[in-house]
Amino acid sequence: MNRLTSPVSQLKDADMRATPAALVSAAQRAREIAARTGMSLILAQHGKAVEKTITADLIASVSDKE
Repeated sequence: MNRLTSPVSQLKDADMRATPAALVSAAQRAREIAARTGMSLILAQHGKAVEKTITADLIASVSDKE
């Protein structure tokens, strides 16, 4: 399943149904800000937390995987 595509939720609360898309959007924005400011982010890779300095190339590769 493509992680950018949120699963269909059966929840009655509209705010809760919108949560997965909001989290994806927030993660993308965090990567963009980190790339612009030269900051690192903690990412999950192969089940482990790793610290990465974010670059435009890394943003593209992460976005492609989602």
